[in-house]
Amino acid sequence: MAKGKGQAASMVIVSFPNFENRKQIRIFVIIKTRAMTTKLTLTIEQDVIKVAKTYAHKKGRSLSDLIESYLKTLTAKTSNEEDLSPRVKKLKGTIKLPKDFDYKKTLADELIKKYSK
Repeated sequence: MAKGKGQAASMVIVSFPNFENRKQIRIFVIIKTRAMTTKLTLTIEQDVIKVAKTYAHKKGRSLSDLIESYLKTLTAKTSNEEDLSPRVKKLKGTIKLPKDFDYKKTLADELIKKYSK
């Protein structure tokens, strides 16, 4: 049975006694596993580790899995700023609004003006 990188293969044999004179059918299952993992040593306060392990246990996850998920979230692309065209990037930040500006109220007011004519 050939296996690719990051895959585990297993074979399941199912018996069907009256299936056209065949006693067994072989079913091959390929299970994709995680990408290659590497060990990492972290220095964390003991009480933080204790609370984190308790939390992970309650969630049915490993502490490594929780930390990996957190790091993925932390490093994920948070905005589509990289997808903006140079023209849009140039325009970004050109309008200065007051801190108490309520865009929802302004939008609602402008929509009322537009559709009440």
